[in-house]
Amino acid sequence: MSIKHLLGLEHLPVETITKILDTAGPMKQIISRDLKKVPTLRGKAVATVFYEPSTRTRLSFELAAKYLSADTVGLATASSSVVKGETLIDTARTVAAMGVDVIVLRHPMSGAAELMTRYTDAYVVNAGDGMHEHPTQALLDMFTILESKNRISGLKVAILGDILHSRVARSNIWGLTKLGAEVHVAGPPTMLPAGLEQLGVRVYDRPEAALEGADVVMALRLQLERQRQGLIPSLREYARLYGLNAERLALTKDDAVVLHPGPMNRGVEITAEVADGSRSLITDQVTNGVAVRMACLYLMTVGDASREDID
Repeated sequence: MSIKHLLGLEHLPVETITKILDTAGPMKQIISRDLKKVPTLRGKAVATVFYEPSTRTRLSFELAAKYLSADTVGLATASSSVVKGETLIDTARTVAAMGVDVIVLRHPMSGAAELMTRYTDAYVVNAGDGMHEHPTQALLDMFTILESKNRISGLKVAILGDILHSRVARSNIWGLTKLGAEVHVAGPPTMLPAGLEQLGVRVYDRPEAALEGADVVMALRLQLERQRQGLIPSLREYARLYGLNAERLALTKDDAVVLHPGPMNRGVEITAEVADGSRSLITDQVTNGVAVRMACLYLMTVGDASREDID
């Protein structure tokens, strides 16, 4: 089954999530070759349209497309007609009119990717929309967990930090719970959205309870741009009360692994000792991001003759 649009994991069927993760394995083998090129998407065009800064997501999508032999083009909105007042809708129409097959969109507004699908025939991938979702990040996180643990069902996954503003946390919660993980989240009370328990997770305002016996720990980036809102007393206080350090990691299982979506604020949400330690899979996440995004591009464009919209 191929995917028409990849907008989020909330409504993505388990079968489709599993198909993407299964496809990412063979795609990762391509990355390890001396010649990182297959003709799978030859003749296809992929455009990355990013209204927010990005290193890992943008580069990995562009490399994923290139490894599959697609032509790629990147639109930096700071140097585009967006600064002249062009709307997202007009940008979508303009890019599609140039014959682009896939648009990878990052936007500060929740729902922007879904809006774009209404004004283009191109396939749309949500690369992060406001505080809504970041589906490919969650998919690569799940793929990394599978590589390490050989399963997701039954694992205890602890997610620490700014849950309120994190689209990564939302997508991971949807995806991990669908695949049978027991998800525990912890963060300052000011960074825990109301009704979080209704998503099927256990919620704590201190990290120790969430970390006890965890198989996987995910430290979220503290979004420094949000701290003007005064949600925490100081970065030092946050690091002391909620940062992932060696002492807190010791509360987890002996074989627990550490994830972080990047970029990291070292010494704030995670110490360098943990980030660079033997249990860290942060570098593996970066590599797996390319493989998972290759799988998504493949399944969207040539994976099967049948197509359905995935919200």
